[in-house]
Amino acid sequence: MATTNRVSSNPATEYFENNPTPKSLPKHAALVREFIDYHVRTAPNRRVALVTSGGTTVPLETQTVRFVDNFSAGTRGATSAEYFLQQGYAVIFLHRQYSLLPYSRHYSHSVNCFLDFMESEDSDGDVIVRREYQDKMKRVLRQYQRAKNERLLLLLPFTTVTEYLFELRTLARLMQPLGGRALFYLAAAVSDFFIPRERMEEHKIQSRETNGGKQGSGAGKQLVINLDPVPKFLTTLVQTWAPKGSMIVSFKLETDPSLLVAKAEQALERYHHDLVIGNLLTTRKWEVVFVSKDHRERWIRVPKARRSKSISGVEELVGRAEKQKDSEPVDLEGGTVTEGMEIESLIIPELAMMHTARIGDDSCQ
Repeated sequence: MATTNRVSSNPATEYFENNPTPKSLPKHAALVREFIDYHVRTAPNRRVALVTSGGTTVPLETQTVRFVDNFSAGTRGATSAEYFLQQGYAVIFLHRQYSLLPYSRHYSHSVNCFLDFMESEDSDGDVIVRREYQDKMKRVLRQYQRAKNERLLLLLPFTTVTEYLFELRTLARLMQPLGGRALFYLAAAVSDFFIPRERMEEHKIQSRETNGGKQGSGAGKQLVINLDPVPKFLTTLVQTWAPKGSMIVSFKLETDPSLLVAKAEQALERYHHDLVIGNLLTTRKWEVVFVSKDHRERWIRVPKARRSKSISGVEELVGRAEKQKDSEPVDLEGGTVTEGMEIESLIIPELAMMHTARIGDDSCQ
């Protein structure tokens, strides 16, 4: 009896085949290609970080009115991008449209209206920055102008999870000329589930329908949505898309302290990248844990006296997620342009040192 060898389908490949290419992708690819070529040509030793930031949406209709979203405002990514620039990196900032951006984040999501930072002596006078805000705004402005004038920062927006994944694949491939000088800092909150295009409604789902067509089911005004898991792309990024020798860093967010380190270790082993940065929802602004290939947990914490206030934070949970109680946390002092200390001012210099050591080790082989 003859047997037929069947090639198992690749969920990642099928995902790209079954979803349309974003209209903005060719333009973004051209911008990234020129950005990388410029830095390879003018600063051959410059490292380039691809920083992903913000949440991804899951549309419920082809002509999207409703969508599933998450809480991410892009704080981690936007803040980290600034500190990568301070460390001498050029940064490709792949961000959720309208989420926080490097430098403007200090004012765009402030509790004060942006106009509160300015004043005018009379109706005909010049508009100036209020005296109490001038020093801080001057520092931020100078950093922004340097990044802009030296072409160190490229901003690329996305909205949906599909747009994000197409962008990530294309950008990673375009970073091939960088080799080990490329660093992937995957801080975006990527949706774990999506609606396949063939099951998606074309028009707005009507609230008075008793049956929601392809997606909805049930009676009355209930809407039941069936979501499929988004294929796991991190292994493909590591093995296929990213330049050989590049450094790949991902994040693991949990709410249960007892699960955080174990989940980070599992992710590292499953996807074969270089570092997982674990953080708890309630303490993420004050502490993170580095879980690397040697499976040692290394905690980085903002010193207690420098911790900024957080409405959603629970300071009593700091230290509760530690698995190796004899680990030595890193409590470094560092500069910042906002009140308190941003933990990214500690994370990014540590990553830069790890990246430098990695490049050095690779060059010796």
